[in-house]
Amino acid sequence: MTRRELIQVASLGALGLLTSGALAKTAPWIQEQFRRFEGVDVFERIVAKARAENWYALPIGEVIGKVAFELRGTPYVGFTLELSKDIEYCIVNLKGLDCVTFFEDSLGMARMIKKGRNTPEDLLAEVRFTRYRGGHMGDFTTRLHYTTDWFFDNEEKGVVKMLTPSLPGAEPFSQKVGIMSLHPENYRQLASHPNLLQDIRIAEDKINARSLKFLPMDKLEAAEALLQTGDIVGVTTTADGIDIAHTGICVKDEQGLVHFMDASSARSRMRVTVEPQISKCLNWSSKLTGVMIARPLEVR
Repeated sequence: MTRRELIQVASLGALGLLTSGALAKTAPWIQEQFRRFEGVDVFERIVAKARAENWYALPIGEVIGKVAFELRGTPYVGFTLELSKDIEYCIVNLKGLDCVTFFEDSLGMARMIKKGRNTPEDLLAEVRFTRYRGGHMGDFTTRLHYTTDWFFDNEEKGVVKMLTPSLPGAEPFSQKVGIMSLHPENYRQLASHPNLLQDIRIAEDKINARSLKFLPMDKLEAAEALLQTGDIVGVTTTADGIDIAHTGICVKDEQGLVHFMDASSARSRMRVTVEPQISKCLNWSSKLTGVMIARPLEVR
């Protein structure tokens, strides 16, 4: 960033003129920096409520559920992380969520609240830690693009514990990933930088070499009593080259019924929604085979 650009940003900010119109007139690099965090008003509302209601004293799963409920109705918006074809940015957009950023941001805010922190930079740090392999953001290939890779890496980092292997009826998961290396043209940064493809292939090979388990859909209802609010759900699929087709979280109501909560891309909803009983609402496609479930761990 040049000295001139720094002065431009500082002047606009100091004068309260950094509106969307003013932002559009700044250099593209500056626009990208300011768009890394969208929804400061949403963030501040949630932080204020968490402080007033002492959420930090609750189990982390309950905090995730409370954050998620504050995000109800947020529009479904895809591709919010693909800000640049050249540079990887850690993005948080609380104004538009997809199924992955919904659970990532809910988890990140819960971890931040449990640590007693309360700034957008704190949330970005939490999301960065969970979103990238080993907690370190580099180029596009360091992002945990496949959900089973996200589960594995975040269990290694002590963020979650995979619950699936302990659930009754769990079976070996044989689905292989590979859609990114097979169709790099569908990914903005891969299309622009073919040199990144080799690292994607290496990551896919590592994922495919792991021994994983999933819970078949017809076994989910029997395991519902073992699920808790805040558990992260990945819906497995037989679609070629994909491991997880959809994600969300569990929320248990006052009657003990476990619901599925997600950022729904269904045309009838297109927003963050509390769905019906989890075992009754994940059957919209014959390609959906079951679930993997990870339980968030208390922050250290």
